[in-house]
Amino acid sequence: MSKTNITRRKFISGGTTALGVLSLTGVPNIVFGRSEKIRLGLIGCGQRGGGISSIVSKLDNVEIVAFCDVSKDALHAVKKYAIKDAKYYENYHELLQDKKIDGVIIATPLYLHYQMCVDSLDAKKHVYVEKTMTYSISEAVALVNKVKSTNLVLQVGHQYRYFQMYYKIKEIIDQGWLGQITHFESQYNRNSDWRRPLKPGQEDRIVNWRMYKEYSGGVLAELCAHQIDIVNWMVDGHPNKVIGLGDVNYWKDGRETYDNVRTIYEYDNGVKSSVTSVLSNEYNSYAMRILGSKATIDIRREKAFLYPEPKTKTLGVVDGVTGATVESIKPGEGKEIVYKSIDGLNLDPTAYSLMAFADCIKNNQKPVSNVNTGKDVAIAVHMGNQAVESGVMQHWDKNKY
Repeated sequence: MSKTNITRRKFISGGTTALGVLSLTGVPNIVFGRSEKIRLGLIGCGQRGGGISSIVSKLDNVEIVAFCDVSKDALHAVKKYAIKDAKYYENYHELLQDKKIDGVIIATPLYLHYQMCVDSLDAKKHVYVEKTMTYSISEAVALVNKVKSTNLVLQVGHQYRYFQMYYKIKEIIDQGWLGQITHFESQYNRNSDWRRPLKPGQEDRIVNWRMYKEYSGGVLAELCAHQIDIVNWMVDGHPNKVIGLGDVNYWKDGRETYDNVRTIYEYDNGVKSSVTSVLSNEYNSYAMRILGSKATIDIRREKAFLYPEPKTKTLGVVDGVTGATVESIKPGEGKEIVYKSIDGLNLDPTAYSLMAFADCIKNNQKPVSNVNTGKDVAIAVHMGNQAVESGVMQHWDKNKY
């Protein structure tokens, strides 16, 4: 991740773009290095759970003290990240009975999220649940009501809400540098069959649950949910309607979830957001574009660039200094948006997300990525899938959601 080396003096005197001078805002005030650690249990030790275990093993304010998975192989694989006296379970209900655990991380298949969240809250455990928050719209609404009835923290694993690059982008938008924003364009593509090999005795529908509609929301839930969340955040709202197309046109291997989906969401004021995912081509894999009347922001995984419209000479005044503009950018030329993490370490966004979760537990605070923002993404994902399945435009039901 990028580090800024542009000073305010250099910017003013040299005419260099000031995209790295904007203040750092928005990310929770994470307390680094506290001696008391939040003790968590991990439910789901597969690919994502293993990645989380690796990240947590390097953090100062949180530790995983118990692991749970139905697969003994998965439990064995995470032992290299575990503390010395960690406990291991094959039944998550047994893990929830451990009174030494403050909260849980739920990194299981999507169809299991809701009930595991409810059971964890009933056991008085704080919850970090991976995206997408729930398998269905009704579960998303019910989980909001469930959290309201407790004094517990529920955070959703949309970790880009803890990535400083997007706070810089949000600040640029709020300062009006892009002018009127009318369109968002997002893609999350891979060139992969998305399948995992089976070992003797394993059932395909369980190991490759992402392939089957009974368990999964497909590419919209597993990939595009991140970008849907970012658009919701940038416009401070949720989509009002969506149309979509999708099918299996490449990986014709018996899967039920589609290997390609294209949706268009519409927000207030006619703002359109196209969301695409294909599994047969990885060109530019993860990408977003924010289109405004004055400029465009082109976003990749860890970098973003600002492109002014040819007719635009001045995008804005930075830091209250008259004449401190980005007018030196030529048409067709992009300037990198420079940012830095709040601690200067530039860790994986998931690390900051988990540290913030621990901080919210300690200080009884509401997460930035919470049950309400998670609900809005879950509903949008499922509306998109319904639009693709039915061929009929889906509308946000304000009376129900």
